Amino acid sequence: MGSPQIDVWFNSWARLSAIGVGSVFFFVFAIMLMRALGKRTTAQMNNFDWIITVAIGSLASSGILLKDVSISDAAIAILVLGVCQWSTTWLVIQAPWLSRLIKPTPRLLVHRGELLTPALRKERISTDELYGRLREHGFVDLDRVMAVVLETDGRMTVIPTGEENISLGQAKLLGNVAGIEGLETSQEEDRIEGTEERA
Repeated sequence: MGSPQIDVWFNSWARLSAIGVGSVFFFVFAIMLMRALGKRTTAQMNNFDWIITVAIGSLASSGILLKDVSISDAAIAILVLGVCQWSTTWLVIQAPWLSRLIKPTPRLLVHRGELLTPALRKERISTDELYGRLREHGFVDLDRVMAVVLETDGRMTVIPTGEENISLGQAKLLGNVAGIEGLETSQEEDRIEGTEERA
């Protein structure tokens, strides 16, 4: 026996009532879950958070609209995903190696006004896109940019030129940024060469 046919425009008042009740339930449930998981769930998301959020939305819509998925089925699945997300973020804090395994690494895209083309190519970012992001931050000249870092959530952090004497080794907040290793060595060599020339 086949499943009952669903009309495009209207099925029954009972089905509309069930959808209404499910919608209200998942609205309240989602608010409670987001409050429990914390601000990071609704802030700028990295790939991991984005996947979890999309999955939760898909499960909620299934519980609301699909006849063969009960509200309790969808609610349990969402709750399990929420616990998995909370547990994973807690484990990431406890074990840095797990963070490197799950989350992407911030990457240096511009250093002292020079585009790092291999890094741009690796992250699949065009120069036009980079220039647009720099203009959003109020920059019209690369020479005024000390560094651009592509963060784990896809945002670009722009650091203006300021303390010219600071080296990458002294910039502690750039310690976990990919791409500074070789630059740090070359910057130290340039500093030594400059000191020798002045002597």
